[in-house]
Amino acid sequence: MRSIRRFASATTALALASAGLLLTTGSAHAATCSQSRLPLPDQVCTPGAFNPDVTQSTIDSTICVPGWTKTVRPPVSYTTPLKIKQIGQYGYSDTNTADYEEDHLVPLELGGAPRDPKNLWPEPRYGDQPAASKDSVENKLKTAVCNGDVALDDARNAIATDWTTALSKVGIG
Repeated sequence: MRSIRRFASATTALALASAGLLLTTGSAHAATCSQSRLPLPDQVCTPGAFNPDVTQSTIDSTICVPGWTKTVRPPVSYTTPLKIKQIGQYGYSDTNTADYEEDHLVPLELGGAPRDPKNLWPEPRYGDQPAASKDSVENKLKTAVCNGDVALDDARNAIATDWTTALSKVGIG
């Protein structure tokens, strides 16, 4: 197990180095994004982005169709290198990729842009409100949108602004 962890650390360090970042004493230099808003992403680096194919008039053929997100979810061959790059941009001292979910700020369930780096960020799996905490918010918002209780744009804007208050902002939490 120890050799696997060493291999994972070495692989991450190599990937960070190839991305033009320097790994020293456990932290990546060249951080350009702030961690000050955690559990929220830096608004400048990760403002969110929408999939233009998903609109209020298309939800019945897109996000409200069971399994639709599988058709647009980017592969790990795309998200893992982006996660490694963004871990460096956020300056996380923990560079273990398993400790982060490469998360869509505006979730695919609400028509977030699948591959736009402005909509993806390395969300920590630890802390007071880890990445898994956001999943229930996403699901409740999607249900409300598909039931006609909340407009798509209202749900998207609420979660992009602050996922921790999104439910109350749209009046369902």
